[in-house]
Amino acid sequence: MVSLSRVEADPSSRFVVNSVVFDAPWAWLAAGWRDIVAAPALSLGYGAVFAAISIALAYGLTLVGWQSVVIALAGGFLILGPLFAVGLYEISRRRSEGKTANFDSIFGLSVHSPLQLVYMGFVLLFIFSAWLRFAFLLFAIFFGDAALPPAERFISELLFTPHGLGLLIFGTLVGAGLALLAYAVSVVSVPLLLSERVDFLTAISISIQTVVKYPAPMLLWAGLIAAIMACGLALAFLGLIVAFPLVGHATWHAYRELIHVVPE
Repeated sequence: MVSLSRVEADPSSRFVVNSVVFDAPWAWLAAGWRDIVAAPALSLGYGAVFAAISIALAYGLTLVGWQSVVIALAGGFLILGPLFAVGLYEISRRRSEGKTANFDSIFGLSVHSPLQLVYMGFVLLFIFSAWLRFAFLLFAIFFGDAALPPAERFISELLFTPHGLGLLIFGTLVGAGLALLAYAVSVVSVPLLLSERVDFLTAISISIQTVVKYPAPMLLWAGLIAAIMACGLALAFLGLIVAFPLVGHATWHAYRELIHVVPE
């Protein structure tokens, strides 16, 4: 799937961005599915934990009467997902190296740039906090001083009232923009920080350059991630048991195909 022509992301770096064909993301998904089949207990167990945490958060928000915030929280999963998937990257990495993947390897995973990965986490948390602030700001603009409507009324107000449609349209545009930003800075940077010694700014730069150099396959990949995760969320979060591991494993294979590390 990789062409012979390679473009160096930064002349002074050790990282080279491989060119890929438009339909390469389908091969990444296939490789991710093979990882799930090879280690179903690990992969689906990881997804089950993620789904359980998501359900617990949604239930907690429901108890305090903030059911409407669940939609904004679901959007945040797309932003923070690359961080939560580091254990899945480790499973795929060990399998690609012919090593055994087990629960110990997940909890004791070796991160080559741990502090830089923390900094990367702050970047994604900043984008997530911006999304939440925009969500509440837009709600205030379109709903005024009204309290958050209960879940049974929120969907009908969102779809069948002028202020609800305004919130839906502008909220979708803002959310899509922030999700695309998060995708551009993290699509290869998080697995790169896991596997190589590199600072987070360089990793972000390489990730953005990858998206800019090959927009067609990278936008297809973004669309597939969004669609798969949306299906997982729509199934009362239970679909995340499969959706999250599939995207996580596939992201590792995307990184390995897109980024070539020149030996020092």
